[in-house]
Amino acid sequence: MKIKEIKAAKLNTKKFIKEKVAEIKKTVGKGYAITALSGGVDSSVTTILAHKALGHRLKTYFIDNGLMRQGEPQKVVSVFKKLGVYVEIIDAQKDFFAALFGITDPEEKREAITQTFYKKVFGRLVYESRAKFLLHGTILTDVDETVAGIKRQHNIFKQIGIDPQKAFGYKIIEPLVALRKDGVRKVAKALGLPETIYKRMPFPGPALSARIIGCATPQRIALVRKATVIVEEELVKTGAFQYMAILHQDKVTGMRNGKREYGLQIEVRCWKSIDARVALPIRLSFKILERLAKRITTEVPGVVSVTYNITPKPPSTMEAV
Repeated sequence: MKIKEIKAAKLNTKKFIKEKVAEIKKTVGKGYAITALSGGVDSSVTTILAHKALGHRLKTYFIDNGLMRQGEPQKVVSVFKKLGVYVEIIDAQKDFFAALFGITDPEEKREAITQTFYKKVFGRLVYESRAKFLLHGTILTDVDETVAGIKRQHNIFKQIGIDPQKAFGYKIIEPLVALRKDGVRKVAKALGLPETIYKRMPFPGPALSARIIGCATPQRIALVRKATVIVEEELVKTGAFQYMAILHQDKVTGMRNGKREYGLQIEVRCWKSIDARVALPIRLSFKILERLAKRITTEVPGVVSVTYNITPKPPSTMEAV
């Protein structure tokens, strides 16, 4: 079934919120539902809509998969505590790294994360919480990219013929599936979410594993996490839609202290976009690029090369894998 898009320019946020809260209430009935909160604007809006609809019958979890940015679980829990939503952190790092072990193919990595997330981790939580429904922050761009074969987004199922109830044991509710990112931001603001949420940069479902070319081991995740801190500190004032650090697989020849060092390469991307369907690289000043290169090669162990991607989307995509 084709999804009818609700464009941000024509979106009546008050009406949308009222309708979605009513839909969630009707679908869940007297039962329980769970949300997987990542702190991104999509999952945050979904969580607040579900909280308004279900109150204490909503169980909200933050899955700590070991792939998140520095301090992310604690920051997200703190924000939602102020909003009156209790969030339980689930430590699932061992599950995810075990599933990713030895995998280099991008689609295989995404599938391993999908199966671990929905079948293993959430399968357990569904059983323990007695929930029959999972609310998910799927947006229209996720569907488009998956159906077109550009890349399989981890949160797409029924749109490509997978029945979540048969596969995982619960139904999935997608209140935002007719919106794109700019529309979701409007709803987030209307819901009273803080600016740190409704203006928050997009972050992929596979998290930092989507920013590693090759195996996503704990050691390599730790390296790209350090580089991510630097990139986000240096580019926060650019007004970009999204910026990131990507760890390449192949090592390159470098020099340090007058000696050859066979080291790592980090690629930086910084995008201008509205809804992530198309994007252009921002023309950063050479001064900013020099500062990024100096900090990353100094502060991230083993990195000897920093590059900047100037390819638009398309033909590039925003994330590396």
